[in-house]
Amino acid sequence: MLLLCHTPSSLDGHGEQERRLQGQRKANVTLVFIQGKKEDLGNYRPVSLTSIPGKVMEQLTLGLINKHVEGKKVIRSSQHGFTKGKSCLSNLIAFCDGMTGWVDEGRAVDVVYLDFSKAFGTISHIIFIGKLKKLDEDSEMG
Repeated sequence: MLLLCHTPSSLDGHGEQERRLQGQRKANVTLVFIQGKKEDLGNYRPVSLTSIPGKVMEQLTLGLINKHVEGKKVIRSSQHGFTKGKSCLSNLIAFCDGMTGWVDEGRAVDVVYLDFSKAFGTISHIIFIGKLKKLDEDSEMG
């Protein structure tokens, strides 16, 4: 699913109303230093400062997406990190509990840790949006 915000054609060219809507679709993005060397841009995370109406629209949209995802059972109950009530910490606790149980049963356990902490800031937004549009087009054709 691809969500793109656009101004309805009935509002195009209506001066002040159009400028107000344009302002609601923009966000001030600033970089926040996390840790490490300040010269390394990978040690910064983007933070979006959006307008109040924009935040309200985000929450309404998020509610609709969550309702759809829960209704269609798109995400497994074991998913953590972005699921309401299930944090990355709860994932770590569940994982450790499972591994400890297997070790207690005498089962062989191997664990591999992958660091994705910098993986999400490396793709161009233009490339990413292009790929999302392509996925959306493919799903409409199939």
